[in-house]
Amino acid sequence: MRLVVCIDRDDDLGRKASVAGPVVGRANVLDAAVRLGTADPEDSDTNALFAAVSLLDELKGAGEECEVCILTGSGKVGVLSDRRVADQFDDVLGRTGAQSAYLVSDGAEDEFLFPILASRVKVDGVRRVYVRQNASIESTYYTVVRALKDPKLRAKTILPVALVLLILGIAAAAQVLIWGFIGLAILLGVYLIFWTFDIDESIIESLRGASTDIRQGSVAFGFGLFAIALVGVGFLSGYNIYVSSVGPPIDRLLYFLQDALLWWLIGAIVWECGRAIRRMLSRGRFPRSFAVATTSIIGIGLVSFGILLLVRYLQGVSGSSELPILIGLLVAGFGLVIGAGVLQQYFKALAARPISEPATPG
Repeated sequence: MRLVVCIDRDDDLGRKASVAGPVVGRANVLDAAVRLGTADPEDSDTNALFAAVSLLDELKGAGEECEVCILTGSGKVGVLSDRRVADQFDDVLGRTGAQSAYLVSDGAEDEFLFPILASRVKVDGVRRVYVRQNASIESTYYTVVRALKDPKLRAKTILPVALVLLILGIAAAAQVLIWGFIGLAILLGVYLIFWTFDIDESIIESLRGASTDIRQGSVAFGFGLFAIALVGVGFLSGYNIYVSSVGPPIDRLLYFLQDALLWWLIGAIVWECGRAIRRMLSRGRFPRSFAVATTSIIGIGLVSFGILLLVRYLQGVSGSSELPILIGLLVAGFGLVIGAGVLQQYFKALAARPISEPATPG
């Protein structure tokens, strides 16, 4: 069976027409297209849905066994939306048993998820849908105004400009314009980091997981809360060392990192302990990933301490007597990091090894 797939990566169906994915079947896809077209006649996804149904009819007319489906993501395009699309595609494949697929797309954004389809079934092709428009009607002003009504584009373009104007306005009113530029640089830097690595999605996902843990009485939430507290203790302890130390700022910063790093490593191990106990209680066995994660954390910690000692040595803060310790930390740390990778590959090979059936008596 061949599957005609239409991907709504930003979940316009759910946000505008209240249609939850996945949508499977010709009648259901047509109903979803009508509801989306009624809710937003200018959404190009509507044309892609009708094109998917048209391709389905074309393939069935040629005598092929096929089905059509819609996969929906999330309004916050990124890791979370792509994961939802992948889960829905697995669900549809389980229902239909399709061996190949044909992707219908209204733009390059949906085609970013082509590898998700190709990693599971053979993809026979991609049909891109172009919307024909009258050039005399479409003006630059109209295009820009309509584009800025898209919440995704508005968040990526208008929000940074609004933050710049807001911070500079407050700083000018308080007559501390230089601090306004400093705060603006820090805020925009944090914003770009969050936007680049989708950290905001990870935070939202973690909050949802924490909410689920609380409702289910999971032990992971308590361990996670304690781990976060240890990270805070690390910052506080390091800050106290930084304030009480004397010398150049770079030396005090090294003391801060050296003192705080130990608490951060303990917090990471506590976090992994909580996750391991939760999996053990839910699956009935202790996860092998705990050994890999703990080995990696300890190895990274030793390498970090070795780097700090190396910087202190290069800065002239420490003497040659610390060189053996420095080298030992780096060697041990890199050894543990490499060992964690080897251990991970061993566990993968062990999991992939087929279980031998017991011999039947002759």
